[in-house]
Amino acid sequence: MRTTHKVEITPTSVVLDGRLLPFRESGEALLTEVYRQRVGDWPKFFKMDLLSKVGFLAAELLLEAEGDRHRGGSDRAVILSGRSGSLCDDRDYQQLIADPDDFYPSPSVFVYTLPNIVTGEIAIRNGWHGETMYYALEEYDPAALAAYATLAFTDPQTRSALCGWVECPAHEDFYANMEIIER
Repeated sequence: MRTTHKVEITPTSVVLDGRLLPFRESGEALLTEVYRQRVGDWPKFFKMDLLSKVGFLAAELLLEAEGDRHRGGSDRAVILSGRSGSLCDDRDYQQLIADPDDFYPSPSVFVYTLPNIVTGEIAIRNGWHGETMYYALEEYDPAALAAYATLAFTDPQTRSALCGWVECPAHEDFYANMEIIER
């Protein structure tokens, strides 16, 4: 297996293949700036929870660097992990349902209380039908992710994997470290 591209997103920076990308904003505003400058054609972005936004943007930047969108097919797996899962959105959802007099949360908020939604958002955007997984791990573990990628590569159709750590414990505290790995 070999890594072809790598991205890291924090509340203050975006680094793609070792190069710091020039953005002015920070926190969640940084994510909106990245979306508007580098993606711009997927309005569903604005409905996503923080975890999905961070993972989605990391995937978009990786695919842009790759230069080939790999639209459709079953040859790419999406293997992500994180510690907090959807905890940030779970807290928001809990606040919505805490008031018995105003207990009508939108189903669109509830759907983001599942951490594997980020893998689904990436797969849907790209028309991928391969393996998608989100693992809750105690800490970032590159060896575990490599093992999961190796397992995904036992499927002869899987030629590459988008792998990484996406962590969003709070609205202004997020981190993504993702890469594209080829067989």
